[in-house]
Amino acid sequence: MDQSSFPRPPFPRRRMLQLAGVAAGLTASSACTARPPTPPVPVPDATRPATTPGIPTPPPSAVRPSTVSTRTGAFVSRFRPSVTTHWSLAVPLPEQAGQLLPVAVFLHGRGGSSEVLLHDLAADQALQRHLDDGGTPFGVAAVDGGNTWWHARADGSDTQSMLVLEFLPFLAEQGFDLGRVGLFGTSMGGFGALLLASLGRVSGLRAVAAMSPAVWSSYDAGMQGAFDGPADFGANNVFALRPRLAAIPKRIDCGSEDDLAPAVRDYRSGLPGRVEGGFEPGGHDAPYWRSVLPDVLDFLGRHVGRSSG
Repeated sequence: MDQSSFPRPPFPRRRMLQLAGVAAGLTASSACTARPPTPPVPVPDATRPATTPGIPTPPPSAVRPSTVSTRTGAFVSRFRPSVTTHWSLAVPLPEQAGQLLPVAVFLHGRGGSSEVLLHDLAADQALQRHLDDGGTPFGVAAVDGGNTWWHARADGSDTQSMLVLEFLPFLAEQGFDLGRVGLFGTSMGGFGALLLASLGRVSGLRAVAAMSPAVWSSYDAGMQGAFDGPADFGANNVFALRPRLAAIPKRIDCGSEDDLAPAVRDYRSGLPGRVEGGFEPGGHDAPYWRSVLPDVLDFLGRHVGRSSG
């Protein structure tokens, strides 16, 4: 259904572990009895210019200094033991060493990976523009979720728990404030972000945004592997969980030509409280998501930027 580095910022502290050590630590015990997870292992930076393909690069005198650093890495999760889980990160360089920044975590769609954040969406460039316009500084991060639909599955995988119990603690190690967290995603990831927000598993959640979320009001066996059966759908039915989002700032966008638009309208109409976003021309694709991403980042910045005190 879905899509298809600048110097490191001076974070307060880092733990550098070998990948084999992380794998051993993460597979030692189950989710309910595990010790605090070992953070993922960073890998060397990959630097690329903050330019958009097809748009001429301005002359050097017109280019503002970039303040966004990007990094990628990988780890082995106890919740996905048979695969390597990759992550991507874009973060403003803090003006003062030791500054804690909020973070918004992106959940990719079906067929995607953490690479979507920086490649398909060019979120680092959108974040740079957000900062240049005076927006609140915050980081954006993404982690692989496979095609699991971001919840526990019958095969033993549980990418939602991976995100909550492993990836978020890793982000804390990198200097992010887990008291100020946002969630956003596209399609399958939009569903995952809404589901995770509805279940209340992120204690510092400040806002949730979904672009073209893949949501359904009833179970259908042809849901492309989204659920393991009617019972699994019932346990993760975001329509039934809508009342739990009453106190959470929320934004939902969808292209008016998207086949999911009717279901998204139905879902939005039953949400309690104000819902930002709406329906603009576009389909279920990266060009549409890139077009609304600046507004999504502004929405997230307004809410995650509030003091956690």
